[in-house]
Amino acid sequence: MKAMLNDTVIAESNDTVVVEGNHYFPQSSLVREHFVESAHHTRCPWMGEASYYTVRVNGEDHANVAWYYPTPMKGAEAVSDRVAFWKNVKVVA
Repeated sequence: MKAMLNDTVIAESNDTVVVEGNHYFPQSSLVREHFVESAHHTRCPWMGEASYYTVRVNGEDHANVAWYYPTPMKGAEAVSDRVAFWKNVKVVA
């Protein structure tokens, strides 16, 4: 699987976990040069607090298009050390 933003591969892995229709990529599969920590956080009732990354491609910032759970709640361990994407990030095989 590949996560693409504006024709740029930002993550690639054969080991994704699908939860609620979202592919969670291993942190190690990210092309780190594109990722910047964000101060944004949300809360999922069963997975816990999500942290976000802004993704920078070709000098353009795409705020909060990637999220992860630093400390997933019990029952959500499958997303530990993994990142998912939304908005204009396309996940393709």
